[in-house]
Amino acid sequence: MNDYFEDLVSGLNQAIEYERNKTSARERHIIIKPVIKYSGKDVKRIRNKSKMTQKILAAYMGVSVKTVEAWETGTNHPSGSACRLLSILDAGTPTEFYSVI
Repeated sequence: MNDYFEDLVSGLNQAIEYERNKTSARERHIIIKPVIKYSGKDVKRIRNKSKMTQKILAAYMGVSVKTVEAWETGTNHPSGSACRLLSILDAGTPTEFYSVI
């Protein structure tokens, strides 16, 4: 708790110095890549690449197995947040989120 208080005081002191024109503000630019839309074939490719069953992918994504089936058949399509997770999974299997027993 003491570290948090010290960080808060430090931040406030920096804000005061900035207001008094004694220092410049730090700038940080963040570029967020657009969300990729995935087809049913893409979802199945990513799942197979990750060596997951539909059941495991559903658990990983926080959706039902029926949802994964619908994505893969093209009945439905993954939403923005699901597409973001698929992008992460496609980039490389993040094994810290699941384990094979």
